Amino acid sequence: QVQLVESGGGLVRPGGSLRLSCAASGGFFRLSTMHWYRQAPGKQREWVAFITSTSSTNYAASVRGRFTISRDNANNTIYLQLNNLKPEDTAVYYCAADGVIWGQGTQVTVSS
Repeated sequence: QVQLVESGGGLVRPGGSLRLSCAASGGFFRLSTMHWYRQAPGKQREWVAFITSTSSTNYAASVRGRFTISRDNANNTIYLQLNNLKPEDTAVYYCAADGVIWGQGTQVTVSS
């Protein structure tokens, strides 16, 4: 069964960093464009970043310059490095493959 499993969330102070991981099972990973989304309490899900099968990337304006998406095809894993975190980055972060397969999410809380 195809699955995505996120990890790496937690509580961090403003200005801090976290690295999220998304491990994929199944043979689809290497050909897929992988995305990170997030959903804050009471808000709609928001697209954060994507990385294509050839490692081209793009970011939402709100995170560009602070977040970095990467992939490790040998380990079927993508990462999201979150730097200079702000309280408004607080959300559940989800990875998704081609916008079709979704993980269960990992909570990121930025608070002093």
